Amino acid sequence: MNDRPSLEDIRRAPKVLLHDHLDGGLRTETIVELARDAGYEDLPTTDPGNLRTWFTEASNSGSLERYLETFSHTVGVMQSAEALTRVAYECAEDLAKDGVVYAEVRYAPELHTATGMPLEQVVEAVLDGFAQGSRDHGIQVGTLVTAMRHQARSMEIAELAVRYRDAGVVGFDIAGAEAGYPPTRHLDAFEYLQRENSHFTIHAGEGFGLPSIWQAIQWCGADRLGHGVRIIDDITEDEDGNPQLGRLAAYVRDKRIPLEMCPTSNIQTGAAKSIAEHPIGLLRRLSFRVTVNTDNRLMSGTLPSLELDKLVEAFDYGWDDLQWFTVNAMKSAFIAFDERLELINNIIKPGFAALRDQD
Repeated sequence: MNDRPSLEDIRRAPKVLLHDHLDGGLRTETIVELARDAGYEDLPTTDPGNLRTWFTEASNSGSLERYLETFSHTVGVMQSAEALTRVAYECAEDLAKDGVVYAEVRYAPELHTATGMPLEQVVEAVLDGFAQGSRDHGIQVGTLVTAMRHQARSMEIAELAVRYRDAGVVGFDIAGAEAGYPPTRHLDAFEYLQRENSHFTIHAGEGFGLPSIWQAIQWCGADRLGHGVRIIDDITEDEDGNPQLGRLAAYVRDKRIPLEMCPTSNIQTGAAKSIAEHPIGLLRRLSFRVTVNTDNRLMSGTLPSLELDKLVEAFDYGWDDLQWFTVNAMKSAFIAFDERLELINNIIKPGFAALRDQD
């Protein structure tokens, strides 16, 4: 049976999230309160409802660079240990409320040092918030520490990831505008992480095309691709309309390299035209290791359930498809194999089975 799930049922399904930015998921009520407490006066409005509207509209420009500008306000109010712990706690609570059982949430420690906080204090404050949130709300959250690709602190952040990997930091990432800032600029950090047997993902194939994906995998050795949506550029059709994979696309599929897809965000940044035209439909049919993610819940006005619901609507997906995406994500997480297996066999599959049975 593969009946079409409702949004309410999708909310109850056990979900897994691999690509979610901490500074892209704040509650607007929290932004207003933190701004007041910190004396941050640059908010476009102090009404939480109006602020939510402002974020969504500013994020719908179709430009990655314009989309990234909205973060000046969220990062602006996340400059104290207390603020970081609160935001991390609320993130865990919000995700758990939406049925997420495992999440990896990323943030760039270097963006939270404006008031002089050392990087270690930033990391520990976020870990504290997630630890409390996980205990209180029955969710498991790992963090990814991110280096900004236009800066030169990636080695420092990579060392931070290794130092805190037994305390809740599960991996490393680079983020920021892709064009002009190829991942190979940070090759020393990636080579260091490989020597340390550490996991990392790389934002690639969102604002820039196949060369970015190729470098991320073949030069830098990425375990996963953040977005990777432009891999579609390496898939053509033959005269009968059958998909033909180029060498890079075939490699990504053959090696089961996970694609951290974020449909709503991809439309906002111009990486895809609509949900119905999003490459995720074809990539699912071709059995790439596709996962479904939120990217920035505030900017995209979204939640994991809403992303899956949009795919159900666009592609007529049923429970089998949603479980497939979820198991893909859990298989691709940066925690130990036995922990992943336990979540798949004891939480995810039984959770989906129960929802199927009710239909």
